[in-house]
Amino acid sequence: MKTNECTLFHGGLKGAETVFGENAEKYGVNEVIFTFEGHRLNRDKDPIMLSEEELQRGDISMEIASRMMNRTYYETEKIRRVLQSIFHMVNKGHQVFVIGTILDDNSVKGGTGWAVELAKLFNRPLHVFDQNRNQWLTWKEDSWQEDTPKISFDTFVGSGTRYLSDEGKAAIEQLFADSYQS
Repeated sequence: MKTNECTLFHGGLKGAETVFGENAEKYGVNEVIFTFEGHRLNRDKDPIMLSEEELQRGDISMEIASRMMNRTYYETEKIRRVLQSIFHMVNKGHQVFVIGTILDDNSVKGGTGWAVELAKLFNRPLHVFDQNRNQWLTWKEDSWQEDTPKISFDTFVGSGTRYLSDEGKAAIEQLFADSYQS
């Protein structure tokens, strides 16, 4: 795969998404940042501002989202917009990479978990670097399995925690290096 024919989709937030974006830029991978009015970005290289109509295409009941992720959300309007924008990222990207923490119920901590649940729902190749385990895991046959993933598709999502560890940063850098060796 030629890097200039690949596209990373993310939300431009600090932490994992910024580092995914920086690595995309370093390797010549195209980058698309989905955002919405009033959302503060840490990385704002050519963001796509989602309209109200576009956001509505990614709408889901907060009750369903809460049930799928085994948690309750209180700031529903802000969280709803974040979840709607995550829908657009996962809908456009064929492969999903996330940096975060896998919980005992197999969900991923925080809003990042919505990208994981959508990837499962859409049957996307899904890889999570669990910062607690310092290990990449891939969702296969309804369970997390240790893996060393590579970017294998021309469209992919890079998402994750705002609280990126040094190991999480190194995992992203290694993912790009392993995937785009000359």
